[in-house]
This record gives sequence, C-alpha cells and structure tokens, in this order.
Amino acid sequence: MNIQFEAPDKVNGLMTITLEKADYQPEVDKTLKDYRKRANIPGFRPGMAPMGMIQRQFGTQVKVDVVNKMLGEKLYGYVRENKIQMLGEPLPSDKQAQLDFEGDGALEFKFDIAVAPAFEAKISGKDKVDYYNITVDDKLIDQQVDMYQSRAGHYEKVEKYDAEQRDMLKGDLRELDEKGNVKEDGITVSDAVLMPQYIKVDKQQKLFKDSKLGDIITWNPRKAYPDSDVEVSSLLKIQKDEVKDHEGDFTFQITEISRYVKAEVNKELFDQVFGEGNVKTEKDFREKIAEQIKQQLVTDQDYKFLQDVRAHMEKKVGKLEFPEALLKRVMLQNNKDKGQEFVEKNFEASIKELEWHLIKEQLVEALEIKVNDEDVKQIAKEAARAQFAQYGMSNIPEEYLDNYAQEMLKKRENADGLVDRAVDVKLTAALKGVVKLNEKDITLEDFQKMVAGK
Repeated sequence: MNIQFEAPDKVNGLMTITLEKADYQPEVDKTLKDYRKRANIPGFRPGMAPMGMIQRQFGTQVKVDVVNKMLGEKLYGYVRENKIQMLGEPLPSDKQAQLDFEGDGALEFKFDIAVAPAFEAKISGKDKVDYYNITVDDKLIDQQVDMYQSRAGHYEKVEKYDAEQRDMLKGDLRELDEKGNVKEDGITVSDAVLMPQYIKVDKQQKLFKDSKLGDIITWNPRKAYPDSDVEVSSLLKIQKDEVKDHEGDFTFQITEISRYVKAEVNKELFDQVFGEGNVKTEKDFREKIAEQIKQQLVTDQDYKFLQDVRAHMEKKVGKLEFPEALLKRVMLQNNKDKGQEFVEKNFEASIKELEWHLIKEQLVEALEIKVNDEDVKQIAKEAARAQFAQYGMSNIPEEYLDNYAQEMLKKRENADGLVDRAVDVKLTAALKGVVKLNEKDITLEDFQKMVAGK
C-alpha cells in the first residue's frame, strides 16, 4: 500500500492511495469464506457450495466492498496522523483513471481534498473589544410589572362597552332579510363572542361605540371583515364556502360585557411571580424584577460581544485563501437537491461562516475550552427557563426544568445546537477574562437598534 499527499498551493490537496492485491485479498478471501458458510444455493447443502462458484457469484462485489472500507479507514487515518485540516468530505478527483475490479492488478485511487488555510488566531490583553452594558431603567421595570399584571388579570362584568378597555361582548346574532326583519330560517347564534376593537372597518366598528347591556346593534359581519372568510364563518358557525350566501345585515343583542382587569400590585402578585413569601414589598418586587431583567440581558450583551470579537479577529487575521472551486463541489455534493444556483447564491456567506468557524476553533483550543454533558444540560435548562419566562412563568421548579431539558436533548437537531451554544458560552466567558473590555452603558432601545444595524 502506498499513500501520497500533495498540496502545492497549500489548500487544494490531492491524495493518491494505491492498494496492491496483497493489501485487500486476505480480507476478500475471509469474507468469501463467510459467504460460503451462509450461502443457500440450490443443489448444494448450506456451506458446501464450491468456492469457485462463490467467487464467480460474489467475488467482485465483495472486493468492491472490502476496498471501499479499507480506503475510508486509510484515508481518514492518514488525515488524522498527519494533522491535515480537511474541509468537508474528500471527492473523487478528475485525475482518477478507470478502475478494473475484475483483474488482480493494483488499484490506484485519487481524491481531491480541500485543506484549511494556514493562519494564527491569537488574542490577548492587548486586544480591545467593546462590551455593552444595557441599563435597566424604570421604564423597563414598569413594562415588566405591567406584563405580570396583565397575565395575572381577570375578566369582570360591566354595564357599558368601552373600546379603550378592550372589552369583550357576548350576545345573540340574528340574520336579517332585505327589509330589515329577522330572516325566516336565517342564521341564529346564541352567545356569540365579539371584540369590536378588532373589526377592520371603522364604519362597522363605530356601530358598537358606547353600547350598553341589552342594546341591539344592526351591523354587517361580511363588511366588518371584508378580507377574512375565516373570521366570518367562525362567528356565524358556518363553513367558509357558505359565507358568500350570508352577506346581509345581522343584529347583535348584547347579553354580557366583560372587561379585562389587570391584577393589582400586591402580595398575591408577588407570590404568583416569585413564589410564596419570597417578595414582601413593592420595592423588593421591583428590585427582583430588575435583577431578573439584568440576568436576561446578559445573554444579549454576551452575544453582541462575541460578534464584536468575531469582527475584531476577522480583521486581525485578514483575508484567508480557500480552495473555492473545490469547496463549491463539496457544497454541491451536500446539496444535490438544490443545485448549482443554490451554491452560487450561498457560497460567499458559507465561506464567511467557515472562516469564523476556523478562527473560533483556534480560540477554543488556545483557551482550553472543554464542554461536558452537564454544561450542555445546563444550557438546555437555561433555554427552557427562557421559554417559560416569555409566558411570565419565572418560578419553575428545578425538577421540571430538568425533565424539560432532557426532552430537548433527545432530539439530535436540538442537541447539536445546544453543544454549540455551550461552547459559545464558555468561550465568551473566557474571552471576557482575556481581552481588554471597553465597557459602555447603553439603553435597551439603542442596543436593539445597534444590533439591527439601524
């Protein structure tokens, strides 16, 4: 066996692997003997078919399988042993000659291999990177308090409709004929629910203004929701394709008006948000919320910091040379169903991500970043906690978070992303202790504009 690797321009590699008969034949013979033991060929008892027949029937395919397996082992073994940083998978070279698997001669295989460019990504205390601290002001705390009040609120009955209060009406719908009388065999819906503020046409919406319990409003559902057969059919309890047959006026007699009232800022709300007895005063409540917001914002701050480190390192490293033609072939191989147009459209962005991936690999190695199962599980728990927080649930038991995290990790696509996130979290923490931080205070509004590039 002979393996040769050459990369004259450092990034376009050509690997030549030559297998002699002596390299693969012993494994081929062993495999054929196993075939013979299991072969069930008419006219022969199991395991008693002539070896020549087994050779003629299965020999070439077995040889192909053995050689392919050996090729993979030797190719990747050589790459590991010689520390070749291969990008993507090796591809059969255009220089590959026709192979004769029927004969006994040597088999020569040629593979094109994309090699990562050689460079150094060093970072130290001499590197200065911005770090933005988002200020938690009263406006942010007020917004969070209001959200908790809204989520813990309740409906109560009132006598008069107020659009500003987002009141909900319940009543009886009756279809009218052309003369304005209740239509015989027309649609009747009891306890229909309406929120007039969501009616899309002002003229129809204003018909409900200042209405009271017991009032009868004449209106037109089709005109109120001109672009939504779904809303009309849902209100009238009919099929969507039947809406066209009921485009006339209806009456709506109000039987109930409900107003959503936010929860008061009191002990009941404190207990609901942070657990019983953990918060006793409104001052403590606001301070606890400020801590909660600050903790949540650290994730955004760190994300921006890592993006700034990326920009800093890309500029420091400079433009890297990649084997573009070969990488396009690799990308096409991995996206056969999307075609060459997809490759051309996305190649530049793919190279940018590859460049950062290679830089980050060096930083991770230099800073000795290690990620274990517990780190990944912790990231999964934080992701679960953040999801619950979006719904105002901040006091989730650890056992529940553990179970939720375990379910997330069962899905491969989730697990891979969580591993990457765990690496980023540890890398960010390490980098914050290495580089010189140029700390800046910023409002959340300005921070969001900056991240959005506005």
